[in-house]
Amino acid sequence: MLRTQTSLSTWSQERSMKWLVFLGLVAFSECIVKIPLKRMQIMRKTRSEKNMLNNFMKEHAYRLYLTSSPGSNITTHPLRNIKDTVYVGNITIGTPPQEFQVVFDTGSSDLWVHSVFCTSQFCSSHVLFRHRESSTFRSTQRRFRIQYRSGWMKGVVVHDNVRIGDLVSTDQPFGLSMEHSGFEGLPFDGVLGLSYPNISFIGGIPIFDNLKNQGAISEPVFAFYLSKSKPEGSVVMFGGVDKSYYQGTLNWVPLIQVGKWRVHMDRISMNSRVIACNDGCEATVDTGTSLILGPGRLVDNILRLFGATEHYVSCSVVNTLPSIDFTINGIKYPVPAQAYAIKESSGDCFIGFRGTRVNTSTETWILGDLFLRVYFSVFDRGNDRVGLAQAV
Repeated sequence: MLRTQTSLSTWSQERSMKWLVFLGLVAFSECIVKIPLKRMQIMRKTRSEKNMLNNFMKEHAYRLYLTSSPGSNITTHPLRNIKDTVYVGNITIGTPPQEFQVVFDTGSSDLWVHSVFCTSQFCSSHVLFRHRESSTFRSTQRRFRIQYRSGWMKGVVVHDNVRIGDLVSTDQPFGLSMEHSGFEGLPFDGVLGLSYPNISFIGGIPIFDNLKNQGAISEPVFAFYLSKSKPEGSVVMFGGVDKSYYQGTLNWVPLIQVGKWRVHMDRISMNSRVIACNDGCEATVDTGTSLILGPGRLVDNILRLFGATEHYVSCSVVNTLPSIDFTINGIKYPVPAQAYAIKESSGDCFIGFRGTRVNTSTETWILGDLFLRVYFSVFDRGNDRVGLAQAV
């Protein structure tokens, strides 16, 4: 049927609009910068090394609360990964670029890497930043010290250009390690914090805020997809969300308070029975923690329900264990036994819940990589919220 001039005009306009929408979607997808992450094992997972593992876990357990305020320049900082794995990605610093493997950590705000200033013995096994080889390097007189549960780090604050994929933050403040203890055996060259500026202990503007302020990213959003089994395939993406990494609805959860990626959790249940977080609690969504961490008394109770002996069960019973349901903002997020029971070569399976001995008035849990392998996560700085969806 022939179109009239009016209908032809309308059709032409509709077609133009469709192309504009399509081109907009293409442009938006091209604005997303994806950084591959590699899943690396921290230590060999055999029960014969149980005593060494227990000591390692005690030494590197996550501390939920800081021992001091940023103004004091000393803090108990959440650099950790206790048992299963750590996810690292590559960045470059300086001109010409020097490459480092870092942990992209939503539990901290600062970027730091090992450097030639470091006098600790184990630094020689890492890539070291060589400041004299960078023409864009700028020094300062500011020092920092971070106190960990079983160790510490001292360093100096400097400036240089930092590149994350195609994103470049010019004159970025970051830390160079000079001396530290307690990091032996951790397979990365530094940490890139992605939390809010208020918990920075190096000072200056964190790298994500700099990228946002410099107009390097189209949207103030980043997201994580963590592979379930393969060393490769994990990504952190900046500037938008690639929907191919999740299925179903992306559910948004507002932060309890601007400044940390912490949300309200309704309850933790098993077989419809509440086993923790009875009256509601707080949960930090943390890509820098391997396991799920919570108050020691409640974690011990969960392990008893599994019949675990010192965190272990026989792998032959894993398929009979129930899912653990985390209800957040009214939506249930089940974590199946195949996700929380970590198989070891000995034939035993490690239950990936770890207790923390922190006396606080508020029950607080840490949803680490064990949870985030099951659920794709989005961190929206523009709206101060976290998005969760079933990972593919």
